[in-house]
Amino acid sequence: MRELYWLQNDLRLQDNPGLLAHTAASELLLVYIWQEPRPWCNLRGIGKQRQRVILEHLQDLREQLAALGQDLLFLAGQPETLLPELVRQYRIDRVGTSRCPGVYEAQQLERVRERLPVPLQVHGGNTLFNRQQLPFALEDLPRQFTPFRRAVEALPVDAPASAPTQLPPPPGGLAFPALPASPVAPHTALPLRGGSAAGQRRLAQFTFGEQAISRYKLTRNDLDPLAGSSTLSPWLAGGALSAREVAHTVYRFEQTHAANESTQWLIFELLWREFFHWRALHDRHLLFRFDGLGTGRNNRFCTFDPRAFARWCQGDTDFPLVNALQRQLLATGWMSNRGRQISASCLIHELGLDWRYGAAFFEKHLIDYDVGSNYGNWQYIAGVGCDPRGGRRFHQEKQAAEHDPDGLFTTKWGGHRPKQPLYVTDAADWPLPPDTAGNGHEPD
Repeated sequence: MRELYWLQNDLRLQDNPGLLAHTAASELLLVYIWQEPRPWCNLRGIGKQRQRVILEHLQDLREQLAALGQDLLFLAGQPETLLPELVRQYRIDRVGTSRCPGVYEAQQLERVRERLPVPLQVHGGNTLFNRQQLPFALEDLPRQFTPFRRAVEALPVDAPASAPTQLPPPPGGLAFPALPASPVAPHTALPLRGGSAAGQRRLAQFTFGEQAISRYKLTRNDLDPLAGSSTLSPWLAGGALSAREVAHTVYRFEQTHAANESTQWLIFELLWREFFHWRALHDRHLLFRFDGLGTGRNNRFCTFDPRAFARWCQGDTDFPLVNALQRQLLATGWMSNRGRQISASCLIHELGLDWRYGAAFFEKHLIDYDVGSNYGNWQYIAGVGCDPRGGRRFHQEKQAAEHDPDGLFTTKWGGHRPKQPLYVTDAADWPLPPDTAGNGHEPD
């Protein structure tokens, strides 16, 4: 049988069940389709650092495939148009892909299924557990994290599958165009490269190399990326690392070295990621609505001031630490978990802006953008999501005193006196209100 596998957020060979399910084909066409995100909140495209990391994931995958006599067909456009054409042109008998959690991604998957003349097999996403392992139906998913954690933390995490040692060849006569050139180099403050090989090196360095995992709970709130964070999220988000891979590396470290609160905390963070993944599948459009899950906790009137939003975007607010964090994001494509909470709280509670604009800006620029974690965390801070306390407001001066007491981070990123705009440079970049239906993304 001739088969096609459409790679999405699973850009790796190891522990890729979807890809492994197609290794018995006579010929196998591997495809990646570059899709420009739909503009909403009048934010267009993706940031240069995020684009760079995705291209590096793809280039690394191509190099690994070449060693197995395979290649990756890179196309740009809409999957519901391109995939049926490929199926007809190369007489494909079966198509496979892995599921992405976003509601619009799910709708697109159904459009692809409807237009394909052959069966579509959809595999699970990059999660610790598959749906059959969960001790509840998806419609009964706990709304808060703690009951979810208590229900799943004792479940076994399957061992990651090895990378295939051989793959079927691609169809004959197929040309594989080169990938687009990277638009930017890694920033010196965060010289991380995309790709599965780089992700595995970072995982080994953080655990068995530096053994920084043994101090993770104490350092994870550092604002500089390599000072305390694992920085594994860019590879997890793109699927260059699997969540099971990370979990089992932690388990091995605990067995051969020591288990403590810090090693357990990294598993705890993986469970947060897992929670938001399943919430995104459950909540669908609610993930993008202003009132979120409809908890009624955040009913205050919210106006929108384009100038205030533009100043927040470019790091030109009245809060120096927020300015520094925003400038770090624009330069590197990354911000610490604590930094994201501080910056999000500023936009929502100090500037009084619609939380979805901030979430969309993060979506544009974060090199570790993940739909469930990003929008779930923004809802959490806004008080319209999974937080039982009804939102979190971070005292800006207190946060600066605790996490940047000497002002070194703020000075490093020019938070005190912004010298020039970094983001809003064209009228097209000024935001418009979201659609009146309240969806985060434009309606189909």
